[in-house]
Amino acid sequence: MKGLENNKLESALGAFKKSIARLTERGELRTTAIPGLSLFRRDKPTEPQTGMYQLSICMVAQGSKRVQLGDDIYVYDAHHYLITSVDLPAVVQILEASKEKPYLGLRLTFDQREISQLMADSHLPPPRTQQSSRGMATGEVTQPLVAAVQRLIDLLDEEQDIPILAPNIQREIIYRLLVGDQGARLRQIASAGSQSHQIARAIDWLKANFTQPLRIDDIAKQARMSTSTFHHHFRSMTALSPLQYQKQLRLQEARRLMLAERLDAATAAFQVGYESPSQFSREYNRLFGAPPLRDITNLRQLAAGEGIS
Repeated sequence: MKGLENNKLESALGAFKKSIARLTERGELRTTAIPGLSLFRRDKPTEPQTGMYQLSICMVAQGSKRVQLGDDIYVYDAHHYLITSVDLPAVVQILEASKEKPYLGLRLTFDQREISQLMADSHLPPPRTQQSSRGMATGEVTQPLVAAVQRLIDLLDEEQDIPILAPNIQREIIYRLLVGDQGARLRQIASAGSQSHQIARAIDWLKANFTQPLRIDDIAKQARMSTSTFHHHFRSMTALSPLQYQKQLRLQEARRLMLAERLDAATAAFQVGYESPSQFSREYNRLFGAPPLRDITNLRQLAAGEGIS
């Protein structure tokens, strides 16, 4: 019986790989007509890059990827997915990729309200045990999950059906995750009143107000926690303190402003809330591995030569 299940999974993964390979033949990134679904292809390994992971599932059809959140390391491949239950800044690196066997993957983002609604409408079986409250984890890919994702991808060949069929398939994917080995993680975030839900709301506030001075006592009060309890649960979920989280939001936005809007480093620093350009430069160098001017120059050269996904 186990051998039959494995054969079904391998067959499903083979079809999954062929579909993404075909749909990404023309480029490294494809933003699709299905809301929240992006496809990726890379022909060689990458250097570590910082980025923001949203509430989503990331799956690999070929190759492997490494994600670092604080001191935690997550490696996932065709047999393991990465699930993120809140927005988290992380360092990501593609480990396995070549022209002959390119890295192939996808990201599907979710709306927290959809998860809450499915939980309210369904009599879900009890969640499997969960050892960590971290907002990121890897889980084992199953044949039913791959099959549902495959049906979603297949809609890209029949785009007129997307508005009607995609929401139902996305709902099934959420269901498969809720009853899977990492389902408790999503349930905590979607359960109003839970500590995880309150931390998720605090993260939303930080994202909307990251340029403002950070007053931990006020945010803890909004989350209905003492300051020490808020600190503990925030770090438990994000692997960062609230101040570290705000700092990464500021630095990533400054990087975007310099790269996309061509602001100079001092202007970008002030715009994201820094008062000291020298402090900004030190912290930028620490996060991105180079001072602002050199980093942005390198990124533009990379974009001109290879493209960035």
